[in-house]
Amino acid sequence: MRVFLHAIWGQTLLNAYIAWQGYGISAYRPGVRKYFLTAVALEFTLYLTGFFFYRVLPEKISDAIVVLCNTWYIASIYIALGLLLLHALKWCGKRWKRFPKPPASRLPQYRFRAFASLFAVTLLLMIKGYHDANCPVVKHVHIHIPKAAGGRDSLTVALMCDLHFGERIGRTHARRFVSLCNAQNPDMVVIPGDVIDYESHLVVRDSLKEELRKLKAPLGVYITLGNHEYRANRHAKLNWLKETGAIVLVDSVAMPDSTFYLTGRDDATNRRRATLAALMRDVDLSKPVILLDHQPIRLNETVMNRADLSLHGHTHNGQVWPNVLALQLYFECSYGYYRKGNTQFYVTSGIGFAGPPFRIGTRAELVVLHITFGKPGEVS
Repeated sequence: MRVFLHAIWGQTLLNAYIAWQGYGISAYRPGVRKYFLTAVALEFTLYLTGFFFYRVLPEKISDAIVVLCNTWYIASIYIALGLLLLHALKWCGKRWKRFPKPPASRLPQYRFRAFASLFAVTLLLMIKGYHDANCPVVKHVHIHIPKAAGGRDSLTVALMCDLHFGERIGRTHARRFVSLCNAQNPDMVVIPGDVIDYESHLVVRDSLKEELRKLKAPLGVYITLGNHEYRANRHAKLNWLKETGAIVLVDSVAMPDSTFYLTGRDDATNRRRATLAALMRDVDLSKPVILLDHQPIRLNETVMNRADLSLHGHTHNGQVWPNVLALQLYFECSYGYYRKGNTQFYVTSGIGFAGPPFRIGTRAELVVLHITFGKPGEVS
């Protein structure tokens, strides 16, 4: 809901630009122009209704408005980008005269067809984006930690982050996530944050706790907090997470068995969270150390404290393009495998999504980490 509310300037500017462009282009088909402008006006009216009256509207109506307007908002970004591209091509054609100029009498027809084609391409993009958000893939990643781990030579870890249970992601998704995870037969499951999206009562209503209890891993399921755990009902969320049967690590260290350490940090939203140096004070660094920290920030701190592998989520890899490009500028590592010093990092795009149920240019994923241990250069 908050993503929906914060988008008012985007909704206003994009609707105004598309309506202005569509008004001129659709002059070729006056009947289409009428329906087009009516549809844009209706969507914006619905958005304003949801924006100003979401506290008093029935939940089902409010939810339907959010879904419809968020879908259009994402689509309108690509329609606007497409219109800008068409204008750029037109400008290039005039400047360099590389493209044949159509007869003046046919120009309105060509413009209308280009406009209609842009909507058709955007529709196909949205269908694919919905599929990529709701049908996660399994990504296998092989990592070697050059330390002995007692009698253990390998470890299979399912990294399942950013579930965002709540308004958009419910029991059907939860069953899909759990089934996909269990099919990998992991030794351990780690969920570094953003299990619950906003309101905790939604996960209680959908009995999602029972679904998470079905996760199977000999060494257990471990959860840390993310920024969304701090958005609302923080204490209720923490209690709910503990009731899933998982071990919740909030600035604490565990040893799933005697061969390696698992350190779970509180989310960086809590400015009073313990320093990594304090958490690592009693850790035997001759053994492998795996760190769970929701946000991939302050990587130097992780390197300085000699964690061997650090696992993160949070970024969604931008979720929808061109956010991907912005995050690559903001984060040292916004997605995938990264190495710095003697520390290896992996940032997953997450198995769920935040806000609109679309991923464009990214993909929902469950990451399976195949970790081997041994001396440097020695791979089991």
